[in-house]
Amino acid sequence: MKSSATIPTTEAQRYMVQLCKHFGHKVPATYEGHEGRITFEMGEASMRASPETLMIVSQASDPEGLGRLEQVMESHLKRFAFREPEMAVDWRRGA
Repeated sequence: MKSSATIPTTEAQRYMVQLCKHFGHKVPATYEGHEGRITFEMGEASMRASPETLMIVSQASDPEGLGRLEQVMESHLKRFAFREPEMAVDWRRGA
């Protein structure tokens, strides 16, 4: 199962690196250039930073894992983006 969210922010690169560094203490996480990847027990989150958006693609083997992955990524992103309280993360589910 897969879902994605495209979040408008001019700090996409910074947030992507923060997420990778934060989770990298506990699970495999890498980033290079404008792309990052975090591998959790329940699935994997891939990120791509552009000057105006952060795209997150989450993949898991089941709906419960995907929901947990979305929640973990969203809650941590919003914590790091506290200066952007209006930030919305709208997940779109796909196959």
